[in-house]
Amino acid sequence: MIRTLDFLFSLLGLVFGFPVLLVLCVIGLFDTGSPVFRQERVGRDKRPFTLVKFRTMSVDTASVASHLANSASITKFGHFLRRTKLDELPQLWNVLKGEMSLVGPRPCLFNQEELIAEREQRGVLKARPGITGLAQINDIDMSTPKLLAETDARMLASLNLTAYFKYIFMTVSGKGSGDRVPGKD
Repeated sequence: MIRTLDFLFSLLGLVFGFPVLLVLCVIGLFDTGSPVFRQERVGRDKRPFTLVKFRTMSVDTASVASHLANSASITKFGHFLRRTKLDELPQLWNVLKGEMSLVGPRPCLFNQEELIAEREQRGVLKARPGITGLAQINDIDMSTPKLLAETDARMLASLNLTAYFKYIFMTVSGKGSGDRVPGKD
């Protein structure tokens, strides 16, 4: 049922959100010259997939977790995208393709070995990664791998349709600060 909702909502989001995506893409083109960001992430069962987001940092920024990034790398437009969570919109494509869900553990980088180990230990990597979830609405990010993995496992153990809609609604209504970058909280 959740996969059906993911497919339906991501398709509707991409179709009806296309004008917004286009405007953000054009503004991003002027901001960084490369508005879309692609990065290999850890997917379900540790399979790699290419995550798609709007670029919020300068093009030459090192590929590290947000909490390890330099805050000077975030552009002014990028700060707006992060604060409003609009940088996540292109991930609807990942959801449509079945690589992600709207609700699930945020996908990490393969170099985040401590987080991967914590998630493996708790069975979190058996689920599709998501755009939002319990950790995100509670401001728990990848800087605390054990707490994040525990929170992800707790969310997955109790994930039902009510919780699914609750996490989406809370994210859209502004709960949670998104990926933290030192100096930008």
